[in-house]
Amino acid sequence: MKFIGKFLLTLLLLVLLVIVVLFAVLQTRWGADWTSRWISDNTDYHLSVAKVEYRFSDPSHLILNDVTFGHDGEPAVVVAKSVDLGFALTQFSEPLHFDSVEVTGGTLDVSDNRVAWPLQANRLQLSDMAVTSPHTVLPITAERVNGGVMPWQPVANNVLGDSANFQLSAGSMTLNGVPGNNVLLQGRIDQQRLVFSNVGADLARGSLTGNAERDAAGNWRIANLRLNDIRLQSSQSLSDFLQPILDLPSVTFERVDITNARLQGPDWAVTDLDLTLKDITLRNRDWESNGGSLSMNASNFINGQLTLNDPIANLDFSPQGINITQFSSRWVNGLVRTQGQWNRAQQRLTLDELVIAGLEYTLPENWRDRWMQQLPGWLDSVTVSRFSASRNLVIDINPAFPFQMTALDGNGSNLLLARNHQWGIWSGTLNLNAAEATFNRTDLRHPSLALTADNNQINVTEMSAFAGEGMLEGLVTVGQQPARPVALTLNGRSVATDVLHNWGWPAVPASGKGNMQLKLNASLAAATPLRQSASGSLSVTTSEQSIQQNMVNGTLQP
Repeated sequence: MKFIGKFLLTLLLLVLLVIVVLFAVLQTRWGADWTSRWISDNTDYHLSVAKVEYRFSDPSHLILNDVTFGHDGEPAVVVAKSVDLGFALTQFSEPLHFDSVEVTGGTLDVSDNRVAWPLQANRLQLSDMAVTSPHTVLPITAERVNGGVMPWQPVANNVLGDSANFQLSAGSMTLNGVPGNNVLLQGRIDQQRLVFSNVGADLARGSLTGNAERDAAGNWRIANLRLNDIRLQSSQSLSDFLQPILDLPSVTFERVDITNARLQGPDWAVTDLDLTLKDITLRNRDWESNGGSLSMNASNFINGQLTLNDPIANLDFSPQGINITQFSSRWVNGLVRTQGQWNRAQQRLTLDELVIAGLEYTLPENWRDRWMQQLPGWLDSVTVSRFSASRNLVIDINPAFPFQMTALDGNGSNLLLARNHQWGIWSGTLNLNAAEATFNRTDLRHPSLALTADNNQINVTEMSAFAGEGMLEGLVTVGQQPARPVALTLNGRSVATDVLHNWGWPAVPASGKGNMQLKLNASLAAATPLRQSASGSLSVTTSEQSIQQNMVNGTLQP
């Protein structure tokens, strides 16, 4: 028995000696090179280690210095100054499952994560690392990264594993294409469900905080998002800027707060934006909400040729539609104010009141084409219950027929301004008057117009204006059918005999002042020249002569 005891003790000492020698050899440059070559030659990975350190004062850790590691035939996944491998009891049953893996001072590039890593650990720790991970559930590019993942069990196509908690900080980071500095991310992954329990970052000279989650199907829920003092400039158009959100399967905003933000693109901008958005879901380029709301105000909003100053909007969302509790804005030196509702089922916008005051508005050159265009699918009709206008200046600089109306006032009730996705005056009453007007170089004073409209026609019951020392008065009916038949009767007293020449009627062989009567029938059908459809008669009486002219299809008859 004594012999057996001595033999076992000697054998144990020899084993310990061999282990000590192996560790001693392993810590030499030759040993590290040999180990690296052996792993590279006999596995699907390539490994380079400059030096291996093992301290008996800390026997549960093995330190690899100047490490390069990756898949055969692929760029290196890890390049680090050191990798600290912490051993655990599970090493006996799972040699490549460590208690901890700490990677310090280098880069971690998992652009190609199709192959699972050979290592696992109860905790992965990153210290001062650069990380590129564009194809994972947490797509990031980051510098000066510190943090950990627990547990770390990487699988194919997911370097973080299917279930893990993470906490990462970075000096700079781009997450889903959005750059930020001093970034903090805390959360967990649970079978492709990604939860950010805490997100913080310095973003575009401002700050971002919030929490959110994404399910396995790619749907996002933003529980809370706060943006403060953002100053963001983009090279994208407004539609392209918002496209990443619209491309998501769905995104639910439980609460978003934006304070004092300034955003700018090539043809759009918003300054001093304050916004609160609650309980709304964007899905399939549409929205859903049950009790959501939007409150916003800004100093300026610009989108193409549209410029709004001091816009204020308060909206309430429901399954039935949108309740516009308040909208007001200064626009082209004037004020626009309204409130109303948009009905989802009928796609109808009903404005309880529309006030337009003090505008100085030059119509766009293609305003007639815009008037004829079909409205978008979500807007079938527009109704204005009460309309009022005061002190407005409206200008059209179209050289074919320019006009201007100064101090334009008006009021209307129950105006149906669009139906079946087409602009028009389909029903209601409207009264307009101005201090002065010019229609194609003909000056008028105090022009006024009153009309009523129904499904069949627009009936102008009063139309008058002072022209020089005389007066023009008329009546008009316009049919609501596609042919748009027009019947006009215009009487003039003590007006210039050529008063109609600038409006398209051929020259009258008379001069001075006189009385006149024009009766005209024509068509305002789309894409049809007005002159070719015009037929009627003009009688002019002066102190010296009477003239009768007849027109057929735009041509005077001899």
